[in-house]
Amino acid sequence: MRTPGSTRGSDGWWRRKTTPGKVETYTRWSFHFFAAVEVAAVGLPLFAQVGADVAGWAAVLVTVHALLCSATASRALDWTRGRRAQPVRLLWFLGAVTALIAVVAIVLGERGPDDNEVQAAATTLLVGVLSFGTGTLTLGVRGRRQVLTVMAGVVGGTPVLQLALGVAAPAALVTAIIVLFAAGGLAFTAAFSVWLLDAVYELDEARETRARLAVAEERLRFGRDLHDVMGRNLSVIALKSELAVQLARRGRAEAVEQMIEVQRIARESQREVRDVVRGYRETALDVELAGAQGVLTAAGIECEVTGEAAGLPAEVQSALGWVVREATTNVLRHGNAGRCSVAVRVAEGSVVLTVENDGAKAVDGGTGAGGGAGGGAGLVGLRERLTAVGGELEAGSVDGDRFRVVATVPLPTVAGGVAS
Repeated sequence: MRTPGSTRGSDGWWRRKTTPGKVETYTRWSFHFFAAVEVAAVGLPLFAQVGADVAGWAAVLVTVHALLCSATASRALDWTRGRRAQPVRLLWFLGAVTALIAVVAIVLGERGPDDNEVQAAATTLLVGVLSFGTGTLTLGVRGRRQVLTVMAGVVGGTPVLQLALGVAAPAALVTAIIVLFAAGGLAFTAAFSVWLLDAVYELDEARETRARLAVAEERLRFGRDLHDVMGRNLSVIALKSELAVQLARRGRAEAVEQMIEVQRIARESQREVRDVVRGYRETALDVELAGAQGVLTAAGIECEVTGEAAGLPAEVQSALGWVVREATTNVLRHGNAGRCSVAVRVAEGSVVLTVENDGAKAVDGGTGAGGGAGGGAGLVGLRERLTAVGGELEAGSVDGDRFRVVATVPLPTVAGGVAS
């Protein structure tokens, strides 16, 4: 009986996987399951169709072939993800074993007992082994032409091999048609599975690239604003300092006036830089809410924003605006969210901001989709910012795959009540 702790561990193992990781695990175990299907659909019915002796060694051949297909599929999937070299030798070995078992099946049908059950067993063995072998071989090649080459080799080689071993032409043609549909279906399944897995990984990489580009764009904007502020003022300071030097060398009293002007411009530059930084770090809450909704929607995440930020004190909007910005970034980077909700409400003399998303996964430190570390970023940085205005932060997983961040900031009091 599984204990509650083991259940949580198993669920946590699955939730910690990224979406591409989950798709890859599902694909990999699907092909492992095909091995069990081959044994159940091809090997076991032999015992009801032929004698126990013949069925026994035939079932052993099918089991060996199924296990070889499973191992080849695992190596081939690793190759498609670039983790190992193409398993060429294993593919050739699988092809040789498949052809050998096909020969055994044909010989069993032609030279075995003249019985309908034996003929049916031989056909089942031939078609099953060729179909599962072809589907697995398809995983180890890349490109439509190579897949069609594998299919043509199997479908075309089947009647040739049958005719060479004495099978009648009509029977060989019927078997080839059956192999065409059965092997073609499994080959299409294998090729589509690889295509789907590659597409999921590419989409995930594009999503991470988009998040990095958003961060880079914000840095460029800040650098551009800072350059606009400082470039002109530093040029003026340089010119006036040079002029003051020239005047001082000539003993002119105007040099003092020029240096006083340099001091004034320097102080003005400091003030303007502080304004730029303040505008970068203390953006209005309504602007951050609109920006978060736009960014998440652009990333394919449904975002719902409720509540009003109008009328809140500037320091409260600044602190909560940073929470919105950080939480949005973490939803994009650390989770597999499909939906996110942001709510702002005023209750009992404080403002409560709630950011909740699904698709949460654990990261370093166990902080989930909103995880982070360091003194100036992540949850630690947010708590420091909220503490400065008397606020609190709560973050954690709820209902399994959901992650919730709740920031509470008290409203400053004025004479007669709470500031609105």
